[in-house]
Amino acid sequence: MDAQFIDLNGRSFYLRSWGKPDLPPLLMLHGFPEYGEAWRDLAPYLCDRFHCLAPDQRGYGQSWCPEGTENYTLSKLVSDMATIAQRFKTPLNVLGHDWGASVAYGLAMFRPDLVSRLVIANGVHPVPFQRAMAAGGAQSEASQYINAFRKPDAAAHFSANNFAKLEVFFRHGMGVDWLSESRMRAYRTEWARPGRLEAMLNWYRASPLVVAKPGVPRTDLPDLPAERLMVRCPHLLLWGPEDKALLPEATAGLEVFAPDLTRIYIPDTDHWLHHQKTQAVADAILSWISNGRPDPSSGPKYPGEREGLAPRP
Repeated sequence: MDAQFIDLNGRSFYLRSWGKPDLPPLLMLHGFPEYGEAWRDLAPYLCDRFHCLAPDQRGYGQSWCPEGTENYTLSKLVSDMATIAQRFKTPLNVLGHDWGASVAYGLAMFRPDLVSRLVIANGVHPVPFQRAMAAGGAQSEASQYINAFRKPDAAAHFSANNFAKLEVFFRHGMGVDWLSESRMRAYRTEWARPGRLEAMLNWYRASPLVVAKPGVPRTDLPDLPAERLMVRCPHLLLWGPEDKALLPEATAGLEVFAPDLTRIYIPDTDHWLHHQKTQAVADAILSWISNGRPDPSSGPKYPGEREGLAPRP
């Protein structure tokens, strides 16, 4: 792995990379509460094929951390990554997880000239996700933590006692055998950088998406025009079916917005599939990119298929 600070529109961002620079670029976008180091498990499996690029995104790790919720709107987060993508002479492969998936979707939807293929690992397109969160059902209940993260005192609450409550959230209901104490110390170090946790939570506060109370559907939804939210490039959705935060219903109907969609789920994984079954995730990505279709030997393909929530592409 190499690491360096780079300049994006006059601001300093920290970028990790794996693989030779003359290989096709793969932009790898982390989610909450991780940072660019989140890809250290997966990138070695991909760097013979790609030049893997993993920035600390705005407000995370060692990258620029402006104050104010207004600095964390999706358009600004996408603009940061578009600036990286524009440095290359060819459209990029883009991989996003969790909040990184939101930025990856934003790039594919709003800057399609910069994205050749889109890979999402347990992340959600805004329209199916908003519909599920607004319905007042299981996804609404699973998303109540978002309201907790949006509270004005959330940073103080989750940083107390050396980030004990944030660690509980990180581990709760998830398979985190990969999360060793040494790695947990590294996360705490990144979270403790001045202003970082407040900035990380501002990603949630800046989002216009609304979360219904369980059993109380919401109708006051943000305007999400379908014609502007299309993913035209080939799109692979990888899914850890044991995810407790993002449920299969959060991706129902994704084919409407991504006509060239392939779904593959990775058995016995949850939200942290890129840490839990690294080889399987890498194999699925490489097979799909090489063949334009999933490897038939890689297991079940469609998250939610058994529940009738995810139609075949």
